[in-house]
Amino acid sequence: MNAKGIVFKYGDNVDTDVIIPARYLNSSDPAELATHCMEDIDKEFVKKVQKGDIIVAEKNFGCGSSREHAPIAIKAAGVSCVIAETFARIFYRNAINIGLPIIECAEASKGIDAGDEVEVDFDSGMIYNRTKGTEFKGQPFPEFMQRIIAEGGLIPYINSQK
Repeated sequence: MNAKGIVFKYGDNVDTDVIIPARYLNSSDPAELATHCMEDIDKEFVKKVQKGDIIVAEKNFGCGSSREHAPIAIKAAGVSCVIAETFARIFYRNAINIGLPIIECAEASKGIDAGDEVEVDFDSGMIYNRTKGTEFKGQPFPEFMQRIIAEGGLIPYINSQK
């Protein structure tokens, strides 16, 4: 399983309130949430993001409230993967539960810039910056987590096991 896209870059402590502002939580429709994704930190994000693009951030991505809406909004916006130095634990779990691939790699977080073209191989954990010709070794997903993501999240995965 791979992801490939153009990078949107953010810093430390990107919290769920800027990923999807609380004023939009009255909707659980992924398409509606996607139209407001990242708008309080990056007004241009929803205008520029293309299917397959990648978010790269620094420490503690997804901190704040435990809302599942945050990874749903990111995935519905077309983002194929989030790379960060570290993730807030509840965001990490929510992302896997809804089938959004995320990968921790401090070196990639520092060595990738906005606008770079990046490819991620989830089997090996390798992250390739195609723009700069560099590569980074992230933590590969265990096979069962890859199956959850491939099925589109925990519920579809469980349903496929029946």
